[in-house]
Amino acid sequence: MKVLRDTWLIFQRHMLLMVRSPLWVFLGIAQPVVYLILFAPLLKPALASLGADSMIDAYRVYVPGMLVALAIGGGLYVGFGLLGDLANGVIERSRVTTVSRVALLLGRSLRDVVTVIVQSILITVLSLPFGLITDIGNILLGYAILALISLSAASISYGIAIKVNNPNVLGQVINNVAQPLMLLSGTLLPLALAPLWLRTIADWNPFNWAVTGMRALYAGNPGDASVWKSLVICGALVVVAVAWSARLFARSVR
Repeated sequence: MKVLRDTWLIFQRHMLLMVRSPLWVFLGIAQPVVYLILFAPLLKPALASLGADSMIDAYRVYVPGMLVALAIGGGLYVGFGLLGDLANGVIERSRVTTVSRVALLLGRSLRDVVTVIVQSILITVLSLPFGLITDIGNILLGYAILALISLSAASISYGIAIKVNNPNVLGQVINNVAQPLMLLSGTLLPLALAPLWLRTIADWNPFNWAVTGMRALYAGNPGDASVWKSLVICGALVVVAVAWSARLFARSVR
């Protein structure tokens, strides 16, 4: 119970900081909106071989992938904030408190999840005038997948940040991790268009399963096997990522 209470307190603190400076929430969706307006219209002819006969079909393919890319990117780059707190002594001062060390990580990570969900809601609303139509229940289930992605990516980012403890090195590491993960997830274009060897490699990428599940939901197929597979795989990744980063985090503030 103490861990849950401490997590809630840390979460409240970071949410308050975010509310006081909400601009970065909107800055986070600037690039996805540009892609939504300038890139998505090119998808209809590109996806014609997959049966995309209208712009609605194209947006049902593109928007879910873009939301997963937002969750991955938004989660993997939060480690820079932790390095800033380490440099400013915020984490150092927590050593003299009785707050659970695991809660210090979970509270921050849950704030990152809320940020991604808020950004996803904004992008979904902005996609409606372009013809994106799907059931609200499917959208909410998709947000659950995004929450799992964001939580795992943020935990991984915090763990790497603690390991390297250098913003320059962290930037290189995150870039080298994020780009292959996104490309092998088919966030921009479905991997069904890719050669067999690339699809085989992508099957080992948990975020590829998340994109497939999200697209099934936005296509109106919540009963598709890819949906529950994405939930199970992303849930397992969360357990591993949180356990690994929480252990590192607890050691760093011991």
